[in-house]
Amino acid sequence: MDSKPPSINSQDNSNIVLHTLIEYADIFAGLLFAILAFYFHLNGHQYLSVLVSAVAIGAFSITVAEIAEILADRLEEPYASFVLTFSAVAVEIILLFMIVREAVHSPEALETVKGGIISAVIVDMNVLLGLAVFIGGLSYKEQEHNEDTSSTYTTILLVASSALLVPSILTYTNDSGSLFEASVLIAIMLMVFYIAIFIFQTRTHAHFFKATAKSRLFRIKKRLNEEEDDEDEDYIFDKLGNIANFIAMFVFILIIGILAELFANDGIFIAKEMGISTGLAGLLIAIIAVAPELLTAIKAAKDDEIQRVVNIAMGASTVSIMLTVPILMSLAWLNGIKLTLDFNAFQVGALILTIILAWKTTDDGETNYFEGISHLMFFVGYAIIATLYH
Repeated sequence: MDSKPPSINSQDNSNIVLHTLIEYADIFAGLLFAILAFYFHLNGHQYLSVLVSAVAIGAFSITVAEIAEILADRLEEPYASFVLTFSAVAVEIILLFMIVREAVHSPEALETVKGGIISAVIVDMNVLLGLAVFIGGLSYKEQEHNEDTSSTYTTILLVASSALLVPSILTYTNDSGSLFEASVLIAIMLMVFYIAIFIFQTRTHAHFFKATAKSRLFRIKKRLNEEEDDEDEDYIFDKLGNIANFIAMFVFILIIGILAELFANDGIFIAKEMGISTGLAGLLIAIIAVAPELLTAIKAAKDDEIQRVVNIAMGASTVSIMLTVPILMSLAWLNGIKLTLDFNAFQVGALILTIILAWKTTDDGETNYFEGISHLMFFVGYAIIATLYH
């Protein structure tokens, strides 16, 4: 009796290809749109170049966020949230630095950078936190987190935002030299303050940033997810070790940096041509940088991991001020550009009101969908003014 050797079904091959395309859709999309971005840039199609480079940055940022989430799942808090926040803030810093470099030819680009710094916090605290809390609130009547987390972060952010007022006040004087000196001193103060915060968060008071024992559902779901994770090992980054994943993450961030240069170069041209306000330009940059992080937060909220949402939103906001400001000022100075911290009254006012709102909605250690809506409505108001404010 003849026996035929097993053959691979063509349909099985098609299924494998389709599964691979879906599994790595963000990487394939990023590569495709990156190639298109370079093509349009080299051929002088600025509008198309900005559009596709933004899509490519968003796609690769999703990959960075996915790798960061894998690393976060392997680490304990607060280190897990550190990985998530730093991966997102790295993209933000790269985008803003590329726009800083454009200030050599277009000085007004610095106003876009300032708008981007403030908008990053506004988007983190209102869109990311608000949308995640709202979606989580639709699935669970109330979600519980460690109230010490929000209390600590809102205190930190109030101090930081108040510090940013110092250079802004000096804009009412005629001494531009003192404005730059004050900006440098405030940047140094923020960096020193962040070092103290890092020690507080990782050494002396790490328990302030961990989920409490209140949420039993959180613990049950976490155990179930750990059991399910063993069954899904197809994703290549799940198979890689921590060091390899860190290397992969920074490679993708480097690619984002190259695309960010195209985005900034052509974006500044379009903003000038269309008369787009610096506030709206900064807001668009913040949304691109925060989008992948937003997906992670929504997923966490739907899994009743609201503690991770609070850590991501408030942690990213803290890093956006404490590290982004000193790093951008240093990079600008190395490129012969003086970046000052003279934010306008609208920006500082919106920042302080955002922090007060976050304090009021999270100080009791519980969140619900109405509090999420409150943050989203605040953001809508901010976006309207940012669009019209010149």
